Amino acid sequence: MGVEALPRTIWWDVDEVTGRPGVCLIDQTRLPLVGDILSCATADAVCTVIKSLAVRGAPALGVAAALALAVWSENESEGVDVDSYLDSLDEVATRVATARPTAVNLSWGAKRACAFAHHRAEQGADLVAIKADLVELAKRMCEEDEACNRRIGANGAALLDEGSNVLTHCNAGSLATAFYGTALGVVYSAFEQGRVAHVWVDETRPVNQGGRLTAWELGMAGVPATLICDDMAASVMQAGAVDAVVVGADRICANGDTANKIGTYGVAVLAHEHRIPFYIAAPLSTIDPALASGDAIVIERRDPREVEGMSVSGTITPQGDQVRALDLLTEKGPCELALKGGQPLVITRKGGGYTLDGWFRRTPIGVQVYNPAFDVTPSRYISGIITEVGVFRPDERGVYSLAHVHGERV
Repeated sequence: MGVEALPRTIWWDVDEVTGRPGVCLIDQTRLPLVGDILSCATADAVCTVIKSLAVRGAPALGVAAALALAVWSENESEGVDVDSYLDSLDEVATRVATARPTAVNLSWGAKRACAFAHHRAEQGADLVAIKADLVELAKRMCEEDEACNRRIGANGAALLDEGSNVLTHCNAGSLATAFYGTALGVVYSAFEQGRVAHVWVDETRPVNQGGRLTAWELGMAGVPATLICDDMAASVMQAGAVDAVVVGADRICANGDTANKIGTYGVAVLAHEHRIPFYIAAPLSTIDPALASGDAIVIERRDPREVEGMSVSGTITPQGDQVRALDLLTEKGPCELALKGGQPLVITRKGGGYTLDGWFRRTPIGVQVYNPAFDVTPSRYISGIITEVGVFRPDERGVYSLAHVHGERV
């Protein structure tokens, strides 16, 4: 038990049998009850897992973008000269960067990888060297992300008093990064110092990243935590049981306005009303100095089914006649059972066992659904923005000056 017991989220790997490289990652859509590892051998495969939320969290998306370009470079690029290779790389980077619109780290990671390849070409590197160096850059970005998160954790821990009760929303933990986490990185660092006694975990509807992922992480790390429904946060604050709120971010504007998982804005308003400090924890790469305010942030709209029902994943441990029945159902591959109301239930044979994946409707058929994935918290509600280089504070108007802050590296 402890932070080091948490698994890596995403990494570069080479198949020992085929020698073919790929991007490996934990399938977060099936956590916490099923721990599948996905392997992507193409850039499009990485885009697919990004869109499906199998990998999510701003820092992890930045790393995923670079790894997507590296795997395209190794497995799919066909250019025989540097110029055509770079042209194709730029096209793929655009496709990767737009897989999801709100988190700026996705485009940051793609742009950084592209800029690096162009820079190596300007230095006179040949195609073989550029490809090899691009892979090394992507792998290095995984290492840099962990180091960055640990610095964020240390900087944020210093803001908390001994024995604090912290509330967090969504998952900005190790699973949202290559390793360690941003908001939970602050919690992990502070817990080791005795500054955190307990964490309140918002469930984070409709996809339940808090209930599925954050609660699981904190349990693995040995941090005392209690899961609450999103609508319970106000009551917990009113009872005086929250000393600080720490959340992550998907895009931070030049004035400090911050996009994060839907529901964050409400938590910030509640914290302001109850005079509880509300902190954002994020790397510099999440700051988008090109956007003056949150009015310019594009908010992703997601599948209405996330609100209409719920997805479930689990494992089946049959015995006796149940084994023979499931073998018969799955002998030709996954068996999909169509339930009433368009609810799919899929049984898949895996090794000596079986997995079950389903989606179950909880709303009337045909109901109108509005499902934004993010909201924007105005800067005036944010007490501080914790980064790897320190904590940014607002001026007397509650406005931040981040226009010249960036995390670009080549």
